[in-house]
Amino acid sequence: MSSRIEQLIDELEEYIESCKPKFMSNSEIIVNKDEIDELLRELRMKTPDEIKRYQKIISNKEAILNDARAKAEALINETNIKTNELISEHEIMQQAYAQANEVVSMASKQAQDILDKATIEANELKMQAARYTEEQLAGLENIILSAIQSASGHYENLLGSLNQYKDVIQANRQALQPMDDLEDTVGAAGSGSGIDLI
Repeated sequence: MSSRIEQLIDELEEYIESCKPKFMSNSEIIVNKDEIDELLRELRMKTPDEIKRYQKIISNKEAILNDARAKAEALINETNIKTNELISEHEIMQQAYAQANEVVSMASKQAQDILDKATIEANELKMQAARYTEEQLAGLENIILSAIQSASGHYENLLGSLNQYKDVIQANRQALQPMDDLEDTVGAAGSGSGIDLI
């Protein structure tokens, strides 16, 4: 089952895919700032909940170890009861000692095995939770960096386009300048000779 963070990342990707491309561009898109802000805000709010969930998994390590200790103590208590019963019988005193030592040894080994296994499993859960959280945070960081780079590129492209339009307008005005000078010259000549210009 995917987490809410994964769902939000999927929604961000789907939203970016659904955005209209910028005019005359294959790599730039037009985004709605409010929608992006809302998705990022929810992602920021959900991240602590996901981390708490994995901290809870890690805290289960203690529960696993306590359960293992309880089982070990139960085995040792059962062994002690059996040992006391065997020792109380004189005719099998030597046999009772041997069996008791063997049972205690086996119980101790089983208890140690349970503790070792529980510790390994708890550490594995902790590593998986930390790895998953790191992957999710890295993915979120990449999305945010990509959004920042995209916005920066859009801004630079806009400035470049405006500068090009400015250059074209200046060139057109300069091209019209000789025409203005010519009209001034013709107008002056016409008024001096008595010829009316239409």
